[in-house]
Amino acid sequence: MEEKQYKDFWDWFLTKEKKFYEVVKEGEQESIEKDFFDVIAPKLNLIKDGCYFLTGMSDSTIAELIITVDGDITNIAFAEELIEAAPTLDRWKFTALKPAIDIQKVSVSMGDYHFSKDNISFYSNEIDDYQDEIDLVFVYHGSAENKDAVTTGVCIFLDNFLGELNFATQIDTFTVIGIDQAEKELVPIEKLQDFLLWREREFTEKYKSVKRTDAEDEFSILRADLGNGRPLIACINMHLLTYDAKASYPWIAVLTFHYNGEHNDGLPEKEDFEKLSDIEDQAVEELKKDGYLYIGRESADNIKESYFAGKDFRKISKVFNTIKQNNPEYKISVRIFKDKYWQYFKYYTAN
Repeated sequence: MEEKQYKDFWDWFLTKEKKFYEVVKEGEQESIEKDFFDVIAPKLNLIKDGCYFLTGMSDSTIAELIITVDGDITNIAFAEELIEAAPTLDRWKFTALKPAIDIQKVSVSMGDYHFSKDNISFYSNEIDDYQDEIDLVFVYHGSAENKDAVTTGVCIFLDNFLGELNFATQIDTFTVIGIDQAEKELVPIEKLQDFLLWREREFTEKYKSVKRTDAEDEFSILRADLGNGRPLIACINMHLLTYDAKASYPWIAVLTFHYNGEHNDGLPEKEDFEKLSDIEDQAVEELKKDGYLYIGRESADNIKESYFAGKDFRKISKVFNTIKQNNPEYKISVRIFKDKYWQYFKYYTAN
């Protein structure tokens, strides 16, 4: 399905390529928005919501089109595949996701705030129970009284410095503070890329041969009552939640279905139960082929969630997107995020 959509997009682009090139080369913002952005956006939306684009001259003769997803993990695979399918053109450069920029050229201004290598540092927190977690503190060398503005500025700086993919995937958790709140020795922000590469190599080496089988899976049926008195029913692989190498499957994916269970105390009625079970069974079988782990499901208050863990996020985002396209009768949402210690499920294992 996606392959045909990619081909159709690029076949269409080729019919407009000459005009697009002229518009980008002239560089007039109003013309770029009207004659390029407004024309290409509807075509791109046919492939995947949440994909955006940037353009400009890569050099004096080459125009560049960058497909970006604003850091949304669920859309990265589609941006990458679209660019992989792009034709080779003498006057164009096609790029998936915003690339890393030389730190000397990264400068962000927002109102009265300015962000550059000269006023941002960082340090790492070591967490005893979560030694594989990359938890960073970014320190702004100025007033951080307006925390939202400073956090936004630092994030934009990091997105440009590290590149969109690395910023979205290499850091597990982070906070942004002012220099007066710093508690450790500051590290120059120029060293951040080397630090993240070192941690990534260390992590990959530690878990490269780890692969779990489903031989010891044990699913338990759990019941609880919500605050509104309605029941919650879960079927969870409790044995899997005790797995001692969770960090080797750091990507958690949540597939959420909204159904009408108003006449069944918020639980799915027979027809929805059977259909949702079939959809989930097909997803489990498809994802197991690529090594994803099925953690379980939970239903309550007109919502069913299915939980998976994996070593990567690309295949599962494509499988979930196909499910959304094939089942328009349900409102379906997707979350994919990095959680090396599966803290999302800690309420199932809490004593």
